[in-house]
Amino acid sequence: MTDTSYVHRLKAGASGKPIFFTFHGTGGDENQFFDFAARLLPEATIVSPRGDVSEHGAARFFRRTGEGVYDMADLARATEKMANYVSGLAAEYGASQVLGLGFSNGANILANVLIEHGDLFNAAVLMHPLIPFQPKDNGRLQGRRVLITAGERDPIAPAPVTQALADYFVRQDAQVTLDWHPGGHDIRPNEIEAIRAFLAPYA
Repeated sequence: MTDTSYVHRLKAGASGKPIFFTFHGTGGDENQFFDFAARLLPEATIVSPRGDVSEHGAARFFRRTGEGVYDMADLARATEKMANYVSGLAAEYGASQVLGLGFSNGANILANVLIEHGDLFNAAVLMHPLIPFQPKDNGRLQGRRVLITAGERDPIAPAPVTQALADYFVRQDAQVTLDWHPGGHDIRPNEIEAIRAFLAPYA
């Protein structure tokens, strides 16, 4: 049975088209990228869950004990719950492909689902992710498409850690694109253009 315990927005798409999941940043919600996703892939099924953890009133997908310090047990819980949620909805809607886009905390839950369940997503956009640990190898990531967008001066997701994550996906034989801008933890026009180009094959 599909785990529908996330508050979410959903727009059913055309038959035989992809299902596209978006994951908000800390303090965002299911509206943050929903319309953006619908414009990018107008025929896709769009699903935007709201994180089920509250940090001083700000929605997140898993707990942390400090800035950049993750509650690893809760990350494991959240990752399995999200993987079940994604796979259930993908099957329910008969999706041709499963796509994901996440920003900040949303990128982190998406990245960890990729790390643990390599073949669940066909393609994923990770905007300013932070994975502050060494991920385990996963051969099922081979051939999966990953776009990482990042700021060279991002104080929350430092450039060396971003590069290490990109290198990890390269070692798993994923198809990796890394798109930088000179700023911090903000989304800039070049990221939007990189996302459009990356997702164009699925429109």
